[in-house]
Amino acid sequence: MASQQDLIKATACAVVDQLNAGTVTPLDLLDALEARIKEVDDGQVNALPILCFDRARDAAKELMKKPLGQRGILAGLPVPIKDLTSVAGVRTTQGSTIYKDVVAAKSNVLVERLEENGGVIYAKSNTPEFGAGANTFNEVFGATLNPWDLSKSAAGSSGGAAAALASGTAWIAHGSDMGGSLRNPASFCGIVGLRPSVGRVASTPSVALARMVSVQGPMARNVEDLALMLDAMSGEHPADLISLPKLPTSFRSAVRAGTKPKRIAYSPDLGITPVDPEVAALTRKAAEKFAEAGVIVEEAHPDLREAHECFHVLRAYDFAISKLGLLRDHRDKLKPEVIWNIEEGLKLRVEDLAKAEAQRVTLAARAYEFFQKYDLLLCPATITPPFPIEQRYLAECNGTKFDNYVQWLGIVYAITLTCCPALSMPCGFTSTGLPVGLQVVGPPRGEASLLAGARVLEDILGLRDSTPIDPRPAK
Repeated sequence: MASQQDLIKATACAVVDQLNAGTVTPLDLLDALEARIKEVDDGQVNALPILCFDRARDAAKELMKKPLGQRGILAGLPVPIKDLTSVAGVRTTQGSTIYKDVVAAKSNVLVERLEENGGVIYAKSNTPEFGAGANTFNEVFGATLNPWDLSKSAAGSSGGAAAALASGTAWIAHGSDMGGSLRNPASFCGIVGLRPSVGRVASTPSVALARMVSVQGPMARNVEDLALMLDAMSGEHPADLISLPKLPTSFRSAVRAGTKPKRIAYSPDLGITPVDPEVAALTRKAAEKFAEAGVIVEEAHPDLREAHECFHVLRAYDFAISKLGLLRDHRDKLKPEVIWNIEEGLKLRVEDLAKAEAQRVTLAARAYEFFQKYDLLLCPATITPPFPIEQRYLAECNGTKFDNYVQWLGIVYAITLTCCPALSMPCGFTSTGLPVGLQVVGPPRGEASLLAGARVLEDILGLRDSTPIDPRPAK
């Protein structure tokens, strides 16, 4: 059997192959993770503040009663779940002191799906309070630090998941994304995170049957591992009325097919946001690498001019319908950004919502037309390199000051509004050695071609084995 250190460094797909061959067991993997968490997470990265190894080992032993090769897509691979999502018998704090002692009675259907497919849940990953804000800190567990530089943010709101992947305390991870919550942490931590199409991953409805701006999705260290996780997460479920049927061909096989795009577009800013010059240069250089594979590369983007206004309204509405009761009963326990979001939602009129929905229809239609010409759209995944952990959010960029704490995320939330799947993948490093992510956007419901194209570029860039790393002290 491989050493624990070798297991931690192995890809998720390689570990699943070993699980199916019987050369390693789910219990071996849990032992390796527990040791790695003690080594790098406790008192350092703080990515996985809630552990449930007893539950995981019980589940692993049950799974091991099944014959090899019949234990599901993940075959016993351990998976951490973001602390916004319920896991039966495990604390689900949502990063809030209001829920700091709540233990979930029932798992989200997403978790049930992962377990049915051979996933073993061993931890909950850290998230900002209610997932609000792209910097992972809260009053329950404190801040998650960036393994590349422990003085920097891991972004958010899936920051704990991204930092766990980067530091070797997870092979794959679950995240969620409204305004970049999968893509921003992937960019800051040098890993891969995918916002899939609405409905691709079934989830238990909470305040609305169709919350069209927020989705669940996979995170991993490389594109093929990401596809493996998406295969384990995807498929319709009767509890989620907008969930999509599972496709006849797996996403992992689509990645392995190696199909490359014919024509891609690159934009440094989508026409809507300032961008750090170094980030723009690195992402442009990476996009232009596609030409080495014979792909036509042009500078273009769809018209997204309404994105800021549209997203502000739809996000505020979502906060109002999901957290109004918290504002009434626990205002003193909510961080200022959450209060602001809820109150912005309470100001909305029907006319505001009608305009925002019409804008989103227009944005999605323009994106659909854009992808009649281009196979992929590439741009920065974040407009800045990782910033100091003490900085709650990015207040300005390249001389432009932002109106609120989410506006700096326009380059990702504009893509949210188009309903197109999008991922962030590593594309290079700043002069100080911090990772920069490239956002790769596919056509509507085009995860297979998106993942295949990203894998082609990943091969060209040669950054697949840049993680996991040991946490690095502040520079």
